[in-house]
Amino acid sequence: MLRAVDTSMLSTARSADEPPLTTPRDPAREAARRELSKRMYHENDPSWFQRALNAFWDWVDKLFNAASSATPGGALGLVVVIAAVVLVVGALWWRLGTPRRGPASSAALFDDRPRSAADHRAAAEAHAAQGHWNQAVQERMRAIVRSLEERALLDIRPGRTADEAAAEAGRALPTHGDRLRSAARDFDDVTYGGRAATEQSYHRIAELDRDLERSKPVLTNSTSSASSTSDSHSADHNARRGAAE
Repeated sequence: MLRAVDTSMLSTARSADEPPLTTPRDPAREAARRELSKRMYHENDPSWFQRALNAFWDWVDKLFNAASSATPGGALGLVVVIAAVVLVVGALWWRLGTPRRGPASSAALFDDRPRSAADHRAAAEAHAAQGHWNQAVQERMRAIVRSLEERALLDIRPGRTADEAAAEAGRALPTHGDRLRSAARDFDDVTYGGRAATEQSYHRIAELDRDLERSKPVLTNSTSSASSTSDSHSADHNARRGAAE
């Protein structure tokens, strides 16, 4: 009995002195990778969108830190510079409006649908009643030009622009030349410049339309005839005076 116990104790002592079981490095790494790739370890991982968002904000943070380190005053100085740039851009945008895609008078005043001046006025009033000032300004300017064409003060030309119409009409109605050019600019700003018309701008063009209806054109032939008659009378008077002397 004593001998059996001694044998058991010696066996236990020998097993304690032996080195533990070891696994080579590469198989151990592979086993760990397989274990950690299991779904149970990744249930709370962020989504791909969250990872991309985090990467973006990290990039912004690095960019901001780099810019603030190069700006006098640090982060506060950078914020002041950015605010100043935003204010300048906003002021220019408000003052100049949306950049034009091309020259203001690069497109025709009318489309391919021939309508009378009365039709354009009715369309303008309908838009104005609904507060659609852009369309109201456009239609009222078209009414002005169509009315001048109907009165034979302008020749009918489909490709005419607002600026051209104002310049040609200003020669026949010189007292309204400035207002015609101003109305053409309003039309171009709304149609091609991206600006918004106002109620006041529409009423200015509508008043111009009414004034033009009551205006009489300056006839070039009549002016020339009057000038020729005056010159003839002056020549006759000088001739009679010379004969008397």
